[in-house]
Amino acid sequence: MSAIIEAIEKKQMKPNVADVQVGDTVIVSKVIIEGKKQRIQKYEGVVTGTQGIRSRLSFTVRKIVDGIGVEKTYLLHSELVPEVKIVKRAKVRRARLDYLRDRIGTKATRLKLRD
Repeated sequence: MSAIIEAIEKKQMKPNVADVQVGDTVIVSKVIIEGKKQRIQKYEGVVTGTQGIRSRLSFTVRKIVDGIGVEKTYLLHSELVPEVKIVKRAKVRRARLDYLRDRIGTKATRLKLRD
């Protein structure tokens, strides 16, 4: 049964998708549909966590807007997310960076870069 589910999910996955990991600073492009028009909105921030596997993989991106932390969750293999660009990678020791929620200012974005 699980082999059938894996085959179906592999068909739903997009090829050549960026390997998004916790601690990465990414720019996510998302298609916004307003009536008959559509546009692409870009959102840049730090990946604070990932969930799911295969075609259901989602990740949470956090950034500071006007002194307030904003988190958005995206499905990696969604048709509405055409591109995920990795700007820089950071070395982290946790699977989820929820401790960034308590930090203010530049401390909220300070992570050690990965070599």
